Amino acid sequence: MKLKVLITGANGILGSTIIKKFENIPDIRIFALDKKFSSYLNFKSRTKKIKCDFTDKYRIKKIIYRNKINFIIHLGAVTQVLEAYEKPFETFLNNIIGTINFLEIIKNSKRKIYFIFSSSDKAYGKMTKSKYFENDPLKGDYPYDVSKSSSDLIVQSYSKTYNINVGVVRSGNIYGPRDFNLDRIVPHVITRLIENKPPIIRSNGKLRRDYIYVEDIADAYKKLMNKMIKSNKKLFIYNIGSNTNLSVLSLTSKITKLMNLNIKPK
Repeated sequence: MKLKVLITGANGILGSTIIKKFENIPDIRIFALDKKFSSYLNFKSRTKKIKCDFTDKYRIKKIIYRNKINFIIHLGAVTQVLEAYEKPFETFLNNIIGTINFLEIIKNSKRKIYFIFSSSDKAYGKMTKSKYFENDPLKGDYPYDVSKSSSDLIVQSYSKTYNINVGVVRSGNIYGPRDFNLDRIVPHVITRLIENKPPIIRSNGKLRRDYIYVEDIADAYKKLMNKMIKSNKKLFIYNIGSNTNLSVLSLTSKITKLMNLNIKPK
């Protein structure tokens, strides 16, 4: 099956990594979509870069129909918890309405279009037990968490009601190359230490999270794509994490030791 894959959030750490992974597959043509593209990102010429705000439903519809897109990986979103806290309206508009735009276009399309939605482990809300399973309830409290809980449920609803082929990925914290968001914990700690400054932790540092290398999660998306295409099943939901999790303080300590420094975080 020849795939024309539209990837939103193409400028981000996960989007750019998936594109790099797919660019060498002859049967896949990539359409990279984002509001802007970093000058540091160099995609191959056969990857078509498209600047677009995915809250613009009519432009998105033109892009999907004109290019005969048959697979959408929707990664684009307000992804930072602090930004979501400060800008709840923009967060809900982008993360919820932006997602609904794609679902509506797919629902009304005469072509079969597969859809993978990038959810989050934060969709489960506040951690009240040691682990979560895919059938546990989604109950976020804060703007980012709620935006993911809501979008996740809406995506499931469209799949079950309108028979849309959907995959949902709920992952932990992603780290690795091409992360241009220096507020995220791993690049923040590294860049502060390079400047010989203490990393700043915005909590008591005891919160434990899974940290997943970006290439590993890109492989998971690729496997999910293949599984969706080969299966008659309409809805797939997966938690994706690592075998271990760390507190923020432990993670900061590990990075500091790897850099042979002795700087305590604030």
